[in-house]
Amino acid sequence: MAFTATDVKNLREKTGCGMMDCKKALKETDGDMEKAVDYLRKKGLSTAAKKSSRVAAEGIAFAKTNEDSSIGAIVEVNSETDFVAKNSDFLKFVENCANVVIKDNPRDLDALADCSVDGRVSVSELLTEKIATIGENIKIRRFKRFTGFVVTYIHMGGRIAVMLNADIPDGFKKDDCVMGALKDVCMQIAAVYPGYLNKEDVPAKVLEKERNILKEQGVGKGKPEEIAEKIIAGKLNKFYKENCLLEQPFVKDSGISVGQYLKDVGNKVGANIKILDFVRYEKGEGIEKAKSDFASEVASMIK
Repeated sequence: MAFTATDVKNLREKTGCGMMDCKKALKETDGDMEKAVDYLRKKGLSTAAKKSSRVAAEGIAFAKTNEDSSIGAIVEVNSETDFVAKNSDFLKFVENCANVVIKDNPRDLDALADCSVDGRVSVSELLTEKIATIGENIKIRRFKRFTGFVVTYIHMGGRIAVMLNADIPDGFKKDDCVMGALKDVCMQIAAVYPGYLNKEDVPAKVLEKERNILKEQGVGKGKPEEIAEKIIAGKLNKFYKENCLLEQPFVKDSGISVGQYLKDVGNKVGANIKILDFVRYEKGEGIEKAKSDFASEVASMIK
């Protein structure tokens, strides 16, 4: 598989490695980007292998619940420019989409498009109308719905949205201390972006990959097998603390984990607080925005 200078640049941005190291990695892996990242990690060269390529795309990530917080929805709707993303008409459309997800529980984007908005028009028809009146392409990218007890958080006006599903006793669903703790966890998710809720959620395939990378890096090399396994287990604990929400150091008190923080709050108020699931959307995440040369565009218009 051939690779280009752009591939080298993208790998460099993704890993923080030098140009020549990135070029060599792509050469050794026949241009496979994912394998090239692993190659650099195994060589201990990647300074930011976890960093994903998040080319900015405009729009908004939005989340809300119904009145009693028993149902929640999180959606991402994209637009071509940041200017439109601040348009009140656009923002209202996004909220309408979330309301439809809460009310109708569509199975996918096609089903959402067929749902009606306030019994008047379908989401698809309303979307077409907004594209015509706003003058930009608008796309509903993704959504998720939770039922139970749902808490949401929107960061930086819609750059990031978080939705969290919790299991707590009925009598504590309006408790300020409990709600404050759940909002804290939402902010943690927004800031640190855990990939999993807890250790048990990490797929065996992912753990095996981490083990192989550690072995390739020489972790435990030359030690008795039992000692080597303990060293690798210690390194995997670091992986859990970086990637699992309940294992992560709490951002407001790094001396305790998020799981311990929730336990402490629960003990304080006399309630068991359990996180069941969470979703984090960042607007434009993974979307490559078309790049244009403004000067060339103006020149072509003059011609």
